[in-house]
Order: sequence, then structure tokens, then C-alpha cells
Amino acid sequence: MCCRCGGRGGAAPLSSVNPFRLCGGLRVLGYLMLPLVAAIAGAVYYAVVAAVWGPRIVKHGHVSALALLIVILFHLLLVMIIWCYLRVVFSDPGSVPHDWTPPVEQGVIGQSDVQDPSIYTGIRHCARCQNWKPLRCHHCSVCDRCVLKMDHHCVWVVNCVGARNYKFFLLFLVYTFLETALSALALLPHFISFFSGESRHTDSTMNLSITFIASVLSAAFALSLLCFICMHVSLVLTNTTSIEIYEKKSSALWQYDLGNFKNFEQVFGTKKRLWFFPLYSAEDLENISALHGLEFPIRANVV
Repeated sequence: MCCRCGGRGGAAPLSSVNPFRLCGGLRVLGYLMLPLVAAIAGAVYYAVVAAVWGPRIVKHGHVSALALLIVILFHLLLVMIIWCYLRVVFSDPGSVPHDWTPPVEQGVIGQSDVQDPSIYTGIRHCARCQNWKPLRCHHCSVCDRCVLKMDHHCVWVVNCVGARNYKFFLLFLVYTFLETALSALALLPHFISFFSGESRHTDSTMNLSITFIASVLSAAFALSLLCFICMHVSLVLTNTTSIEIYEKKSSALWQYDLGNFKNFEQVFGTKKRLWFFPLYSAEDLENISALHGLEFPIRANVV
């Protein structure tokens, strides 16, 4: 925290304390949550693959097509989750380029030429980063930097979600929801058979305990993720970020709303074959300005 001491070395007044410094603790919290998430994922994996459906693939000399399908689907979704997660964590959400200046009709004007940033409509100046803030850019108090088209800071991925990794974040949510929903449904028959007394004498206490915990956690995560996904689908289809929800309320027409399909392409790209993968085509990276986070197309009927 920032503090200024007087000549006698007294304590700093409360007015000099910057509460946003405390946001740095969220980054530490994110790192602490990683082993927790790994433990939950390990419990679900053990319950679905090792304890319940893995042993059923080959039983009494016969191959179970259902067990094989569940195990294969579980691993495919797990691969996609890890891939999307790594892309979210290690991708830059969008940083303001060094010495970026807001464009104007006659070219580009820097801060040395214009001292009042308010003359630019929507262009602001960040007092902490000491640089211009492009449209839809916000300062993250956790990362302590400006993020292009910032949506939010996610402690689960220890990173901001912005213009350049929003698609990866959404895919991570979708595949995690599918995995947890699959796990909850796959464990449900085993769980029901336990309470009916059919499996109490065939399973160990450890397997029953892990299966119980994994099924409850899977169902809870699936329901919470479904609500979160529905919210973000609404944001994508209206070309809005979580932060801009409040800004949008004061506007009769949201200037970035290009229609549902165009709004979707602004996030996922135009290549349908890549919509379900944390990738962009070279053509989309070149032609879709929104993916760079500095310029955004607007509605023709909004001034």
C-alpha cells in the first residue's frame, strides 16, 4: 500500500491508503486455487474412469460399448479442457501497445500534442499506466495494467479475459460444463444403485466416498457453469463485455451491436471449422479488427 510518513514517522492516514492495492491478493488466491481444482479433477477422473466405467469396458469377456464410449468421450473432453485452459492462461488478453496514440481524422496525435484526453470521444487516459486507453479498454487492478476489451479478471485462470483470449475462455467454460455434466450423469446410475443396496457389498469404502464427492461436485459445477455460459452467450450475441453491461444501460442503441451472427464472428471468427477449437485462422487475425482490441466496427445508424 502507498503511504506517506510525516517527519515523526507517524502512520499514514486512511485517506492515503489505496484500496486497489488489495486486489493484488486475488492473484495469490488464484495460484492457491490451482491445486484445489487439480484435486477435484483428480477425484472426478478416478470416480468415472478408474472406479466405475473403466472396469466395465471389458467384463466377463465382453466389451461394453457404453462404457467404452463414456471413457473415450470423457478423455476427449478432458483434452479440450486442458488445451483451452492453457490457451487462456498463457495468451495475452490484450495489452495497449507502447506509445499507442488515439487516431483522428488527420492522422495520429500523441499526448505531447494534446493535453486534454477528453477531446477524444470515448478515449481516456490511464493515470496508473500513464498511457492512452483505447475504446473498450479498462485497467485491471489485479494485473495492474490496461487490458484491451477487458471482460473480467478470472482467478480460476490467473489471468484477465480480454479481446485476445475471450474465445478460449468461453470454450473452456463449454467443455468444462460438458465434462462435468457427463460425469454427473455417468455416476448417477452407480450412485442410485448404492442407495438401493445393490453395490454396497461390491465397492470399497474409498470408492464409494470418492464417487459420492465426485458426483455432487460434478452436478454443482455443471449447474453453476450453465448459468455462467448462458450469461456469456447473451454478452457475445450483443457484443458486450461484463464491464459494459452498465454502460449499455445508458445507451438507447449499443453502437457495437452488429447483429447476432456478426457479433458471434467478432469473437469466434468466420471459419466454422475453427469455432470449436482455441484457434484463429490467419485470415481472421488479419481481417477482424476486434481480435486485436484497438478498433471495433460500429452500427451504421449510431453516431
